[in-house]
Amino acid sequence: MSRLVRLLATAVFIFTAAMAAQADDGEYPIKADDGSIVANHRVAAELESQIDKLPGVIVVGNPHGKVTLAEFYDLNCPYCRAASADIAALVRGNPELRLVLVPFPVLGIASIQGSRVELAVARLVPAQKFFDYHHKLYAGRGMIDGNRALEAAKTIGLDVAKVTKIANEDSIGSVMVAHVRLGNALAIQATPGFVIKGVAILGYPGAKSLANVIRSVQRCDNVVCRP
Repeated sequence: MSRLVRLLATAVFIFTAAMAAQADDGEYPIKADDGSIVANHRVAAELESQIDKLPGVIVVGNPHGKVTLAEFYDLNCPYCRAASADIAALVRGNPELRLVLVPFPVLGIASIQGSRVELAVARLVPAQKFFDYHHKLYAGRGMIDGNRALEAAKTIGLDVAKVTKIANEDSIGSVMVAHVRLGNALAIQATPGFVIKGVAILGYPGAKSLANVIRSVQRCDNVVCRP
């Protein structure tokens, strides 16, 4: 077993154990679209600042926007897939939103393979084209692995051999390890995991809820505004 696979396997184990032990009832009264309380907790400013410094993150929307939303996602997380179109709509509809996409392959080998290809594609195309590619990956059904990610890369005009060569570089593996390590440090115990204004939100709360959080940050510089 390669060092990368061992490291990511360890990260997946840590992530799974954290989910099993999760007891986060919500530090802030953020409600999901179904009315339930969304698991969330504060994150240290120095940890949040590390997100932008991660190698391989992709910034879409307004790169100078007043509100930054970071999304830690796994390509095989069904909730990430469900959230994808909603998040794209939020980006289109809010000129002040800066979205930082953090590939977070914690759900198995297929996710690791798919993320390798995604990160390779990110090196070859502008951010918006990557965002379009990201949605293509989510458009179909079933597991997203390296082969499926390569097929999607081909549909946007990329050379599969070139993508494969980059995807297999050791540096891509190091990027994934860095993402998982920071996600664990931030206690991202569910995917998707969002970080916004010093708060980690675990799981997808729904389009309306997430839009409300973003509006609150714009209005009062906090994820929840006091009456």
